[in-house]
Amino acid sequence: MLIPEEGHGRASGIRGRVAELCYSTGALHPLQRVRSWWQKDLRILAYHRVMPLPDPAAYDFDLELISTTPERFRAQMLRLKQHFLPLRLSDVAAALDAGDSLPPDAVVVTFDDGYDDNYRIAYPILRELGIPATFFVSTGHIDTGKPFGYDWLVHMILLTTASRLVLPELGMDVPVPSDRDLRRALAATVLQNMKSVDAIVQETMIKRLEHEWQLPSNTEPEDCRPMTWSQLREMHAAGFEIGSHGVHHRMLAKLPRDRMREEVWQSKATLERELDAPASLMSYPVGGDRAFDEEVMNATRDAGFQLAVCYICGTNPQPASNRYALYRLPVERMMGAGWFAAMLALPQLVSYPTVNREPAHEQAHA
Repeated sequence: MLIPEEGHGRASGIRGRVAELCYSTGALHPLQRVRSWWQKDLRILAYHRVMPLPDPAAYDFDLELISTTPERFRAQMLRLKQHFLPLRLSDVAAALDAGDSLPPDAVVVTFDDGYDDNYRIAYPILRELGIPATFFVSTGHIDTGKPFGYDWLVHMILLTTASRLVLPELGMDVPVPSDRDLRRALAATVLQNMKSVDAIVQETMIKRLEHEWQLPSNTEPEDCRPMTWSQLREMHAAGFEIGSHGVHHRMLAKLPRDRMREEVWQSKATLERELDAPASLMSYPVGGDRAFDEEVMNATRDAGFQLAVCYICGTNPQPASNRYALYRLPVERMMGAGWFAAMLALPQLVSYPTVNREPAHEQAHA
């Protein structure tokens, strides 16, 4: 992973410096045109939250879920409109069904989870610029308005007055540091370790901490609020696609098989009931190579979804070969204009390794 210099949004390392040089000299667009002659791969951008960067000392939720600021998001979408061909994900499905090739420089914009800043901030910008996008939502959180479990876990670790964090499920019994940055690091470690346990065990562990620390999630905090069905219906009526991100944002491959299939089918049924339209697009929650498997892909196909995206990083040279596990390019909050532009124009140069790679925020949320 290329790490930006704090506050500059510049990619470090040799590849990062080459990317910045290409951007600053105006060479990216000609290089992109040359590349498009011989490689017509599908790029899918992955966002979570679009919001002003908060003060870490005062922000009580997960900073890693903030993909970019409103200003940078507008600039990113303008570049997309000027130099690429934005497509709907359903356009990709239609082309694959017809056996047609995708046009050069095709790019799809996607969002995961369903945070309300997607409606308040991202949606108006996309609508104004005429950029299509797909919003993948966890229907159970839209139903209840409750915060997302992994983000709430970070919240609790940041705020708890407990002196120790005792998690027998993960084999952890460690002091809770007083320093805010160290607490964030501890939360990241917990989220990383949760990858190894069953999804129901994960939920039970979070519920236990809510009770022990008296920090119940039956609330609607302003900084961790899902969208509402009325907001999603408005976006859908405006031409934006709404897809499934499961019901409760569970790692589908970590569920018993019957519970996994129920999660897939129920999310589809809820979307179709609330939006009065077919639901054909899926994003696997967490989305790394341990979050879905062959059985999850088969269940997704059997439920009637036409396409599914994962969170393994890369582009899709032959989308038909992995239409139920399409790779994406994550957008992260410290990406400056040069890094973002180079990632789109020359993804192999500056993006993450393609195979079995879960970007930083999804590594944590596994």
